[in-house]
Amino acid sequence: MAAQDIAVVGGIDTHADLHQAAVIDSIGRHLATEQFETTPTGYRRLLDWLRSHGEVLAVGIEGTGAYGAEIARFLTANEVTVVEVDRPDRKARRDNGKSDAIDAYAAATAVLSGRAAGTPKARNGIVEAIRALRVVRKSAVKARTQTINQVRTLIVTAPSSVRDKLRGLSAKELIDTLARSRPTGELADPACAVKTALRRLARRYQALDEEIKEADREIGPLVTQTAPGLIALPGVGPETAGQLLASAGDNPDRLRSEAAFAHLCGAAPVPASSGRTNRHRLNRGGDRAANNALHTIVLVRMKYDQRTQEYVARRTAEGMTKKDIVRCLKRFVAREVYRHLPHTARNREPLPQTA
Repeated sequence: MAAQDIAVVGGIDTHADLHQAAVIDSIGRHLATEQFETTPTGYRRLLDWLRSHGEVLAVGIEGTGAYGAEIARFLTANEVTVVEVDRPDRKARRDNGKSDAIDAYAAATAVLSGRAAGTPKARNGIVEAIRALRVVRKSAVKARTQTINQVRTLIVTAPSSVRDKLRGLSAKELIDTLARSRPTGELADPACAVKTALRRLARRYQALDEEIKEADREIGPLVTQTAPGLIALPGVGPETAGQLLASAGDNPDRLRSEAAFAHLCGAAPVPASSGRTNRHRLNRGGDRAANNALHTIVLVRMKYDQRTQEYVARRTAEGMTKKDIVRCLKRFVAREVYRHLPHTARNREPLPQTA
């Protein structure tokens, strides 16, 4: 039988310098495995190698959000169906062993069996640009928080001659005062050393603050351009909208429904019933950054949105706890957000009247 008459499925175990590829036929028989360099030439050789074994039905890739991002883009651009494959569970690893070739075959088998069916993020559009810029902003915010915490810790242990002058100042006043200070004396003196350290930390804080503002000026217009309807929703700002867009990716149509998007965000209710108790609980899985964005939107709406406030009052009167109310509101917000993601407008249906 000629190679072109055979249908095959590929699997790729991704790494920084080399990708391990495997190919199986339509009934799961192992055909071949080989390593390829993570370069444009290597990607082309990998694709030619896969096609030399027959018609490629799909390729399962482990790590499409990391080392496998570029090979996934390359295969998609060459009209090859790419399927995202999760790592095998621990029991499977114990039973089958661990090697690059085994993992590559496992990826192909997961696709053939239907156990893996997820479509990876496209990572080739404006949402990927937003995600990259948000990585820098997020690290700057974390560093700024760490810096102000270090400032306050140093003040607590500073000599009273330093500490007393800084009492009662707000964070902005404290940073401005320290950044303008001109410490004098010998660095061997603890008071002088503390003043010098506080001045440097204050200037670091100001530099990070300016970096965050610059990132906001870059990200805000991109988010508005990508999803103007999303940014217009109550309680949704550029930061939360940017995170939700990044979680959905450049191809949100890969999420087959708003329920799938809620599951991705960890906002899908989890049954927690037993005996006569019939209830649901918070979902601790999913994309926790997206879940945090939904939580932020809910908190803002609970404080400023009249519709949400009326819903909270009604559910509280029914005996529902605040935690369960927030869970329900997250689910409602996930439904609204999904309707305003790019590429889904053509499939919109009327929203139910909820909080």
